[in-house]
Amino acid sequence: MAIDPVCGMTVKPESPHASDLEGTHYRFCSKKCKTKFDADPRRFLDPKQEENVPAGTEYVCPMHPEVRQFGPGICPKCGMTLEPVLPDLEGEEDDSEYLDFHRRFWGSLPLTIIVVVLAMVGHRIGSLSPAIRTWGEMLLSAPIILWAGGPFFVRGWQSVVQRSPNMWTLIGLGTGAAFAYSVVATLAPGLFPASFEAHGRIGVYFEAAAVIVSLTLLGQMLELRARSQTSAAIKSLLGLAPKTARRINPDGTEEDVPLAHVHVGDTLRVRPGEKVPVDGEVIEGSSAVDEAMLTGEPLPVTKRPQDKVIGATLNTSGSLVIRAEKVGSRTVLAQIVQMVAQAQRSKAPMQRLADVVAGYFVIGVVAIALSSFFAWGLLGGEQGWVFGLINGVSVLIIACPCALGLATPMSIMVATGKAATQGILFRDAAAIERLRKVDTLIVDKTGTLTEGRPAFERAVAAEGITEDEVLHLAASLDQGSEHPLADAIVKAARERGLVLAKAEGFESSSGIGVRGTVGGRRLVLGNGALMAQEGVAIGALAGMAETLRQSGASVMHLAAGGHLLGLLAVSDPVKASTAEALAALRQAGLRVIMATGDGLTTAKAVGQRLGIDEVYGEVKPADKLALVDRLQQEGGVVAMAGDGINDAPALAKADVGIAMGTGTDVAMNSAQITLVKGDLRGIARARLLSVATVGNMRQNLGFAFLYNALGVPIAAGILYPAFGLVLSPIIAAAAMSLSSVSVVGNALRLRGV
Repeated sequence: MAIDPVCGMTVKPESPHASDLEGTHYRFCSKKCKTKFDADPRRFLDPKQEENVPAGTEYVCPMHPEVRQFGPGICPKCGMTLEPVLPDLEGEEDDSEYLDFHRRFWGSLPLTIIVVVLAMVGHRIGSLSPAIRTWGEMLLSAPIILWAGGPFFVRGWQSVVQRSPNMWTLIGLGTGAAFAYSVVATLAPGLFPASFEAHGRIGVYFEAAAVIVSLTLLGQMLELRARSQTSAAIKSLLGLAPKTARRINPDGTEEDVPLAHVHVGDTLRVRPGEKVPVDGEVIEGSSAVDEAMLTGEPLPVTKRPQDKVIGATLNTSGSLVIRAEKVGSRTVLAQIVQMVAQAQRSKAPMQRLADVVAGYFVIGVVAIALSSFFAWGLLGGEQGWVFGLINGVSVLIIACPCALGLATPMSIMVATGKAATQGILFRDAAAIERLRKVDTLIVDKTGTLTEGRPAFERAVAAEGITEDEVLHLAASLDQGSEHPLADAIVKAARERGLVLAKAEGFESSSGIGVRGTVGGRRLVLGNGALMAQEGVAIGALAGMAETLRQSGASVMHLAAGGHLLGLLAVSDPVKASTAEALAALRQAGLRVIMATGDGLTTAKAVGQRLGIDEVYGEVKPADKLALVDRLQQEGGVVAMAGDGINDAPALAKADVGIAMGTGTDVAMNSAQITLVKGDLRGIARARLLSVATVGNMRQNLGFAFLYNALGVPIAAGILYPAFGLVLSPIIAAAAMSLSSVSVVGNALRLRGV
């Protein structure tokens, strides 16, 4: 996607399926322009810059995330320099704009100081006549305005051409007006009445224009440095990945290869002190792996054969041999980086007010500046037009739409980066803003409250069948299921040496069980709700099933031909962190509800152990969806936390969906927040960060509104009738330059939350 540099609208392909990089023709569809051209996103680059831009480097505006293009450039809406969506760790950081402003600032500063000295105390130097002082100020300030301030006028003119007035429009008008008036007063002083004369010459404002340019350059340098810190989290995440991996070849030899050359299925060795190169499964060895850099969990986790490992985590002690399962953009680290980048560039709902105000802001400021100029000129007496010029320029300079525009994006960028270091991934800014309002939390049991790694306990056979046969049939049928309970049954059968048969006609009724044919027998395996659908009487083993449930086990019924064959009990231990997490959530005032597909007795047993009073058992995906809807209808702001496919509808329906990073991709794609570690304590942390971030955004917006609400009237001269005070354009420039810096600086405080 790219932006038309002329009209500033989004450029879209004629075909929605067209590729951005393969010669697709685009049109300026937002304004229905007729021109078509080849879709090389690099076409917007300055030819001098093009050769230095890595192919495929996408840039975005920090204030308007919808403005994107390949290669650096200037935002057509606000005039800000575009930033890379993802920083490049391989090369040097692109600080060309900072270096350019740095050169212009220090190159013009000595001239600015001399101009200010001439303007302020030059009349006390007897050897300098008024004419010499005036001409000296003009000659010294010309390079300041025309060279050092050149980029400001270019951006100001672009804003006019593109009909998108912004900060540079105001700065260009203000400094341009002060400099142009002063040049005319120097070259043709006879055009002005005697009231304009001061210290033997017509009053000029070269020093004001020069100082405005210098202070604006300084403010931009400070802002660019501060803004660069907001991407520190992305840079640290990208820096986690190792550059190479040690691959074990089929002949047993080992070699170090670049990470890009690792493929799914490769066997890799991870030695003590090395980082795990990619996501995979341990096939040999045992070691403690430090996952804190991705999950926020401080204690290393012991990894043994069949355990999963995450790329970029640190192997601390023993040697591991792993099989690569996810590489490149499919690794957990790559997905985290993409989610953080996406969230950082999204707009918070709170920004809507700022956007509405900003749309009329510049036009309003120009109107106020003109009104101030004419009001002072017509009503201000002999010096009225002089005061009018000063105040008009001050109004143009002090107004800062950048502070308004940066108020929420900077807070979002810092907050999402901070959250990522704690294993919390926000999909967008709206999720951050909404989470603090949540008052009701629905949690799934398996994989959310519990480990999600169930262990098979026992099989109970009906009369005329053995327990091993019950396990064999159930495991054969469950081979096609993705549910953790099914995995536990299949694993137990294989450990007993049972040879599993092929299941045909497999059907999964998400949340209640599975159906299929094994050895010519039509089998049904699931909870009581599925048995009721199939008309299977379960009374013969009801007592045993209830006993198992009361111990916290999940119980599944196995039936064939309408007759119950037996029960299978699987237990799933509660996560060690769950009790602490629930206590923190209750302390925060949340109402916690459990909704699970397990039997009600099992659910109540787990709920009683964890202090959860509201428990719903044997719920289908549609039931969870209905529960979320009912609670919302009752006025609740509902969050849903789950990890399975059966949780996806409820996650999507909830005001805030929270997926466990240890769960399925479907759940994570349906949620607004992902907890990488699957630890519910992350919800409490995320909620605290949400409260802090929204508070920070309100502070920034409040400051930006207050700054302009007070600054513009003062600059217009509202205090002069009562106190005789007129705001100098120099003071206005200093205030404008510091306003954006203060907003960014306040946002950076979120790193300490």
